[in-house]
Amino acid sequence: MRELAAKVCILGDFAVGKTSTVERFVNNHFSDKYLTTIGVKVDTRDILLSGDMTLKLVLWDVAGTDRFGDVEFAYLRGASGFIFVADGTRAETIETVRNLKAQSDERYGGAPDVLLINKSDLADDWEVSNDLQESMRGHFSDLFVTSAKAGNNVDAAIERLGSLIAERDFSLKS
Repeated sequence: MRELAAKVCILGDFAVGKTSTVERFVNNHFSDKYLTTIGVKVDTRDILLSGDMTLKLVLWDVAGTDRFGDVEFAYLRGASGFIFVADGTRAETIETVRNLKAQSDERYGGAPDVLLINKSDLADDWEVSNDLQESMRGHFSDLFVTSAKAGNNVDAAIERLGSLIAERDFSLKS
């Protein structure tokens, strides 16, 4: 079996569910205990691309921020792709991911990315309208409404990013 590897950074504002999304994807687990990420936390998971090829995603869960400083930019260096996470119950986090994407694109050029609008399990508290979701589609390679708690669309979103990275970096069609 042939194994490829790619660094992916998970970015977004504080408490949008970045760490929970990674935990759901890597370990199929969710915890109600909120732990603030300090700096960066790194996890890995392999995804099957096709036939005998796998892609090891090295997931860098970067501490929540609304703008990058020198330390955050250093974490992004060498990333093959980005997962931007917003909180569907806090519409202002959409503007945060839009700004973070603009900063990362300006500094490192456009890499494949996906936007996850998280916390779909909290439908009664949802603030992100369908119109706002549609307006964001043109800014990202793909967009998914997810729930790290329930697991909805988390694997699909990250596997889609893996496919985009494989196409761009390794000329592999999924």
